[in-house]
Amino acid sequence: MERPDLPLPEVSKARAAERATSLAAHLDRRFRGAGAHEVIEAAVETLFRGRVTMVSSFGADSAVLLHLLSEVDASVPVTFIDTGQLFQETLDYRDALVERLKLADVRTVTPDAERLKRLDPENFLWQSEPNLCCRIRKVAPLAEALADFPAWISGRKRFQNATRAELPVFEADGARIKINPLAEWSAKDVKDYATVHGLPEHPLVRHGFLSIGCMPCTSRVKPGEDARAGRWRGLEKTECGIHTAALENEGSGI
Repeated sequence: MERPDLPLPEVSKARAAERATSLAAHLDRRFRGAGAHEVIEAAVETLFRGRVTMVSSFGADSAVLLHLLSEVDASVPVTFIDTGQLFQETLDYRDALVERLKLADVRTVTPDAERLKRLDPENFLWQSEPNLCCRIRKVAPLAEALADFPAWISGRKRFQNATRAELPVFEADGARIKINPLAEWSAKDVKDYATVHGLPEHPLVRHGFLSIGCMPCTSRVKPGEDARAGRWRGLEKTECGIHTAALENEGSGI
């Protein structure tokens, strides 16, 4: 299997984005019906060998995708964003999974300290400007961390909420390719896989937190709600921003 001809650095952003869109559509057709293990294996061993990272929140469902990656190649870089507002349980869970799965290259990225001091000195920006808070604590740090990667792997799934209902397995993210190996999985698929492989559950799941992000903006999910209903409750906001726009130059102008 040949590695795809990815956009070169000197190609204009518009042209690079066009090529990424075309490549993503081609790969999505090519791997239609393929299992998550096959998709990850192709991505890390052939398509983007040495040039792909998995981005993980080490949240409610993260163990499944991380386990799949460890079964293929535990040395693939895993990028984790520590926003400075996470639950201690998430940090402890990260450490436990890294040890359990023998993940060899977990890279923790953090917000720019000067930016935080200037824009959120009291750590209450989440109350007044949640979108800006997400941008400086999560979106910009991830954009900077992905600078050297033309492809990244995400754990998003269609069942999580309405905005993800049409999620493809391969999609363009600006000039990058974003890979969603679990796009077609159901909540039952995730639970069954975790059970079969004896994967530990995030400690907050048992308390009704089905999607876990920053502590101030995460609440319990009520019966009948979708898995992400507890995020930014009461606001017209369902995403932090890393999946809603291309990440190029997200750190500029902040």
